Amino acid sequence: MLYILSGQDDFLIAQALGEIKSEMGDPSFLAMSTTTLDGKDVTPQQLGAVLQTAPFLSGERLVIIRGLLERFEPRGRSRHRQANNSATRQQDERRSFSACFSDVPESTVVVLLEGVLSPRNTLFQELTAKARVKLLPLLRREELGEWIRKRVKEGGGGVSPQAVRLLIRLVGSNLWIMAGELEKLSLFASGRRIEEEDVRTLVSYAQQDSVFALVDAIVELKVNLAEQILERLLKEGAAPAYLLFMLCRQVRLIVRAKGLTSQKKTRAEMQSRLGLVSDFALRKTLEQARRYSLARLKRVYQQLLETDIAIKTGKYEGELALNILVAELCR
Repeated sequence: MLYILSGQDDFLIAQALGEIKSEMGDPSFLAMSTTTLDGKDVTPQQLGAVLQTAPFLSGERLVIIRGLLERFEPRGRSRHRQANNSATRQQDERRSFSACFSDVPESTVVVLLEGVLSPRNTLFQELTAKARVKLLPLLRREELGEWIRKRVKEGGGGVSPQAVRLLIRLVGSNLWIMAGELEKLSLFASGRRIEEEDVRTLVSYAQQDSVFALVDAIVELKVNLAEQILERLLKEGAAPAYLLFMLCRQVRLIVRAKGLTSQKKTRAEMQSRLGLVSDFALRKTLEQARRYSLARLKRVYQQLLETDIAIKTGKYEGELALNILVAELCR
């Protein structure tokens, strides 16, 4: 049996692979009969030899190949002669790999783990007819909400619609992080329904959300609102040093986002370059980058530095220094 698991979300791919493994019997025997190959480097000869190997101490073998089909993704145009030579080599390689899958023993289950594949991928086109293909795109809004509710229900709990909406806004579509946050929330709720307040209390992005709100208030020169947000964060236990660090970090992200925007990078490239796993964090950072001028960002940097020095030299206590900083930034 041949499976192709393709998509941008490696959590869903790992989940689908786990389901295939669970259908193959005893995990301890399966572990001894599992081979994992790097599809970017494997040769047709190596792959053919692995696929023809007999099972060891079990009725079935599992062969996992990562990134083989991605080698056959369409490339950009190059010089005519080079393009012809490359196309000829790729056709020969494609035929060789395709032949490897033509006579796989019934005892061998093959799983190809791939990223997003183009419909013009030649090897993908050939293998689709003989494979079970699962396309696993990133979950968005309604699908993500349904996934959250199902995951919590499988754990024996429930979650309110308000909590679901806040989780989606704070965490975004990274299911590895979302699964970890849901596990923490389920333990915290201890059998009762997870509510919005639980998310605000426990989810690590909740304080970051408040930092975004604080920066928004500063950008809009809303001194009263900024002071209220700062006071709430301090009452909730956020250390002044942590808040100053988060403000510095956000200003750095805004500066870098302005540069990436001017370079006309895609949202996916910007999210990767900025190291932001949350769609919400990326959206807020890009919004703030549009509203801050470089001249103002330089002044903010200087004021953040002066506040840091004031705290470290003992000129002001942390909370007082932050209150002065917010008042000055909102002038």
